[in-house]
Amino acid sequence: MLRALDLGLLRLMRTRGHAPAAERAAQSLALTGEWGAVWAGIALTSGLLGDPAQRGSRFTAALAVPLATLPNYAVKLAVRRARPGPDDHPYLTPTVSRLSYPSAHATTSFLAARLLSRSLSRAPLYVLATAIAATRPYLGVHYPSDVVAGAAFGTALARFVR
Repeated sequence: MLRALDLGLLRLMRTRGHAPAAERAAQSLALTGEWGAVWAGIALTSGLLGDPAQRGSRFTAALAVPLATLPNYAVKLAVRRARPGPDDHPYLTPTVSRLSYPSAHATTSFLAARLLSRSLSRAPLYVLATAIAATRPYLGVHYPSDVVAGAAFGTALARFVR
């Protein structure tokens, strides 16, 4: 039943709302999420320009976010879940590996949102994290459950970053 729900949601996200402009926007947003780049940028910029008392925690976030791809990839290697097949709908973005679970975009985005929400406004951070994570099934490269798992993993990893 969960697999059917996962496939149904993937098909829905992969076949609805796919005007060329929407696809380009999703591709651009997904690109900013590669290796947590947008998050490292937000953390560094807010660290340099923001409250000096928060500088250390923001620089820590800037370092932790791209490093989170390492434990994420370790989980991918352990689980070895293949990406959705592009049979009916080809991928709309390139991928680093053929492994799907969990989504590194979701992991880094929710790790960053959690870490940065300690000193920055929470709502915009989580809106951006959710949007980046949602691009993955929209672009056909992740099952929705990969994204949920990545979001949970990133949130959990934040507990270990001080």
